[in-house]
Amino acid sequence: MEKTTLNVSGMTCGHCEKAVKNALMGVDGVSSVVVSLSEGKAEVEYDASKAEVSKMKSAVEDQGYDVE
Repeated sequence: MEKTTLNVSGMTCGHCEKAVKNALMGVDGVSSVVVSLSEGKAEVEYDASKAEVSKMKSAVEDQGYDVE
């Protein structure tokens, strides 16, 4: 398992945290996600043979948030 941290901007509330978490959990190969609204980050644990960071970024961006 690999881990990565995505810097997510545009989150303003608990709903935003949940939307980002759900988007990331929907990416095949992602096993766990911890989103921090206060830090503007999402920590993702994933199977590198199935999931790509670019797909994770796209999933979050599709929900209307920016990923740096």
